[in-house]
Amino acid sequence: MPISWFPGHMNKAEKELRKLIKSSDLIIELLDARAPSASRNPLLATIGKELPRIFILNKLDLGDPAISRKWEIYFQKYTSAKCLLNSIYRPVSIDKLRSLARSLIKEKNSPYKSLQFIIIGIPNVGKSSFINSLCKRKITKTGNEPAVTKAQQRIKFDKDIFLVDTPGLLWPKLEDQDAANKLGALGSIKHTAIDLEDVAWFIAEYLLSEQLTALQSRYSFKGIITADKLFNLIAEVTGCLTKGGDLNYHKVAETLLNDLRSGKLGAISLEAPPRP
Repeated sequence: MPISWFPGHMNKAEKELRKLIKSSDLIIELLDARAPSASRNPLLATIGKELPRIFILNKLDLGDPAISRKWEIYFQKYTSAKCLLNSIYRPVSIDKLRSLARSLIKEKNSPYKSLQFIIIGIPNVGKSSFINSLCKRKITKTGNEPAVTKAQQRIKFDKDIFLVDTPGLLWPKLEDQDAANKLGALGSIKHTAIDLEDVAWFIAEYLLSEQLTALQSRYSFKGIITADKLFNLIAEVTGCLTKGGDLNYHKVAETLLNDLRSGKLGAISLEAPPRP
């Protein structure tokens, strides 16, 4: 089943964002460090392209640190853009963000003008949590599911700087279904819009090819196996069985995806940056 999710509130949010751009000075775009390419909305890449931009590779603690460093270098190549790494253990500081932002908008650094920064990103990438961490208090509502934020929220960040938290945005047609499966696996697409078992199968095949050791460690097996065999092993290890003792594919899919999202499989990245 092709994955697609663009509810009505996203269409409204896109129109409001286009208006907001006109009165703003800088864009802060959050990406999931485990899949920066898949989590970069091409729509958001074009909206506000005239403004300087800071990329935040978020959830760094859940991704492979070596690969995340390569992504950091990759995003530094953009003109009028910088990249910062953020995790719950090493959050971006207010001073670091303020200094970097002002270096990108030097021509607007008037002491008499307040500045407005927009926080953008796909659903469940962690925008609200990032703002709460940055401001060291709970300002925005957070949740472990996509589309918690459905309206813009303007927050005073510094004496002359305002942040605007915006709803998570996907794009109307997810043409790259591999990327869509990654987004589904990371929790950026609502469960009702995906076939959980299909997404888990996609991730199982990827992990068996690229992260075999992590799977072996988590589910206690040796050698190379197929995705079908992996599903059976997970069912045996975790008890994901029906009352009749058969494999419960839905529960196995949930278990595998939850283990990926929570970091129980280890620090795993689902993609590396393109080679020069």
